[in-house]
Amino acid sequence: MMNASPTTNRAGIHAAAAAAVTVVLWASAFVSIRSAGTAYSPGALALGRLLSGSVVLGAILVVRRAGLPPRSAWRGILISGVLWFGFYSVVLNWGEQQVDAGTAALVVNVGPILIALLGAKILGDPMPPRLLAGMAVSFAGAVAVGLSMSGEGGSSVLGVVLCLLAAISYAAGVVAQKPALGQAGALQVTTFGCLVGAVLCLPFAGQLAHEAARAPVSATLNMVYLGVFPLALAFTTWAYALARTTASRMGATTYAVPALVVLMSWLALGEVPGLLTLAGGALCLAGVAVSRSRPRATASSVVAEPQREEVA
Repeated sequence: MMNASPTTNRAGIHAAAAAAVTVVLWASAFVSIRSAGTAYSPGALALGRLLSGSVVLGAILVVRRAGLPPRSAWRGILISGVLWFGFYSVVLNWGEQQVDAGTAALVVNVGPILIALLGAKILGDPMPPRLLAGMAVSFAGAVAVGLSMSGEGGSSVLGVVLCLLAAISYAAGVVAQKPALGQAGALQVTTFGCLVGAVLCLPFAGQLAHEAARAPVSATLNMVYLGVFPLALAFTTWAYALARTTASRMGATTYAVPALVVLMSWLALGEVPGLLTLAGGALCLAGVAVSRSRPRATASSVVAEPQREEVA
């Protein structure tokens, strides 16, 4: 039986580590948004976050002399920048002001399922049984977490529609970004996608300036944190990992976010989770483990197709 080369193993470890960094930082964003969202309106918060991320990413791009992406990558960068970095940020912030956290989590977690469907249709991503089973388990966990967090009377039709639009734009942005990563580096795709999103949100500049003058320092620091870490760093590590696996598998990985949000809220905010919340978080993590696992290859299959092992 042929074994994977050390180089392939290292690449797989690096991609898995990048995905883990992304998931942890995206989970932390939910805690920070609670503080920043009390002082900033949805559009202003999105613009402030995107501007902070653009400054950091632009500085790194210049230091590393990465340059401009090739022309062939710009279509995916523009689409993901508009849909994911820009539109998604605004409608998600707005939606979370209209519905409780549990409802938002339920609706937005439709995103990975949409990524899998779009990835299969547009990118030709495979849909192995383990991936589908893992996503089903994780979605059940997300439903449990969402139901346990939902408050009475905290939802509106507008809020549900906004969260659904966020899920659709997130899925479409990821699928559009995947081809661009075959033409340009993760840093280039993330930096210019972030800049496109910031340009899209420039109409909120007046609101941002007005609200920043009155916002408490803690809210502004949380907005900057959202731009530097969950956006600049986490979106770059996401792009790095996405370039080395399928959109469907990366989308399934984000189901670990609800479980980590529960843990972080417990540790940082003292919000003790109930049994249903803990059970839902455990299901989310179990589903991710199943979706990223692979059946043991037989000796003949490994010899016949040594180059088809997917880096995840």
